[in-house]
Amino acid sequence: MKYAFTLILASISLFSFAQSQEKAKEILDQVSAKTKAYPSIVADFSFSLENLQEDINEVYEGNIILKGNKYKVNLMDVDTYFDGQVQYTHMIDAFEVNITIPDLDDEETLNPATIFTIYEEGYTYNYVAEGTINGKACHEIDLYPINRDKPYSRIKLLILKDNLQLYSIRQVGKDGNNYTVVVKNMETNKQINDKTFVFDQAANSDVDVIDMR
Repeated sequence: MKYAFTLILASISLFSFAQSQEKAKEILDQVSAKTKAYPSIVADFSFSLENLQEDINEVYEGNIILKGNKYKVNLMDVDTYFDGQVQYTHMIDAFEVNITIPDLDDEETLNPATIFTIYEEGYTYNYVAEGTINGKACHEIDLYPINRDKPYSRIKLLILKDNLQLYSIRQVGKDGNNYTVVVKNMETNKQINDKTFVFDQAANSDVDVIDMR
């Protein structure tokens, strides 16, 4: 009888988890479809680094322009441009720009080009709960990397319920470092010239260009 009861509980748990996965996928698919339909995304955001063991809690403001797989990000006095192939990292205070071919599989940082569709490859997901953030209803969904060698254990997404836009993404690191991006003031209907995603060397003649390709 005890074994049968345990089996029933396990079956209920598995059924509940399957429903949770299905609900998470349904919401994420809607977010992805809506995001891909935008001609561009322009947003302000905050980026925070937290390590409770080291008593670190740092917050920085930034902005991002996205168009397909191209992006320009300003954060911590660094402008990062990516035109789909080449990355330009302009360290403004140092009057220096590095030109590289980035490793798109780099596990150490979030790829700005995929931040709104990150779940699509390499993750399982689970619907955690419906809650509120700043008075707005939101869905809370956890992503778990299939590859256990990743430097983080999970990614937590908060998605606004009324417009299915990403509110925040939190990466929980195995080394105690947690990174959180909170999206603000998002615009989705701007026409963006592709030159936006390339560092203008002619307009920055005082900058030392280091080509590392």
